Amino acid sequence: MLLLALDTATPAVTVALHDGTDVIASSSQVDARRHGELLLPAVDRVLAEAGLRLDAVTGIVVGIGPGPYTGLRVGLMTADTFGLALGVPVHGVCTLDGLAYAADIDKGPFVVATDARRKEVYWARYADSRTRLTDPAVGRPADIADQVAGLPAVGAGALLYPDTFPHAHEPEHVSAAAIASLAAEKLGQGEELAEPRPLYLRRPDAQVPKNYKVVTPK
Repeated sequence: MLLLALDTATPAVTVALHDGTDVIASSSQVDARRHGELLLPAVDRVLAEAGLRLDAVTGIVVGIGPGPYTGLRVGLMTADTFGLALGVPVHGVCTLDGLAYAADIDKGPFVVATDARRKEVYWARYADSRTRLTDPAVGRPADIADQVAGLPAVGAGALLYPDTFPHAHEPEHVSAAAIASLAAEKLGQGEELAEPRPLYLRRPDAQVPKNYKVVTPK
């Protein structure tokens, strides 16, 4: 097994290689506006660090969000392209699950929350680092305060809103190393992973302007 994992659902552009036992190379850069620019160089960097070629990869793992439309689709389209070019399977992992796994909390419950912008968070509750209790959701921190009250929390969304998440701590962003390790663990146990399809949870930020006039040549 040689898994190439990547995630662009948060401001982190993160890539890792996992050989079925350990992470053998990884790279993470935080830049919310340069996912497309940073992702492929990061892939080249981890392959070079591991001394391997892309055609050695036997599977692709990609974070499926939830996350903002523009950043999320960069990782998903890249993963699909690699999968088609190499003829290998592409597996999806919920980005929140990757953060929960990295948190390494044996006993919960706890919350993972990432920054959804628009003063909202993407969030879910977990029983432990491998067991999600609720479907990923999006909402304003004040509106979900009763559901997360008193619980430990991880992720950038939790750190941004201490009034709702007073017990927040790192990790702030997801890492492909955690996503790769979680995927390798599940695949090794014979579990099926998610389809590599995006969890957007809401419409994209870009909208067609109101009162838009269509101009056609006479």
